[in-house]
Amino acid sequence: MYLIAEQPYVKVERRVRSIEQVDIEHKRTIYLYSDKVVTERREFPMKDVMDISYRLIGGEGGLLYLHTSHGVYSYIVKSSPEEFVLKCKEHIKKNPHF
Repeated sequence: MYLIAEQPYVKVERRVRSIEQVDIEHKRTIYLYSDKVVTERREFPMKDVMDISYRLIGGEGGLLYLHTSHGVYSYIVKSSPEEFVLKCKEHIKKNPHF
């Protein structure tokens, strides 16, 4: 297992108090390893990863979608994940045995 790429993302936690709503952003990282994709709370073996895509929302950020055999998982990104997406797609394509 070796690290191929990483991409920062944020998890937004909403807290509702008696008179206000507060959004708290937790900074996290998604890691692409030779045999799996790892986030703060999940691990996806490469055999379950089918694709990855990105949709720009607003000026700089957007949503990163990890397509797996168990569903699609979305991650909020503040910077372009283009390099991460390219490396992930390349890795999936080179290793069809996963």
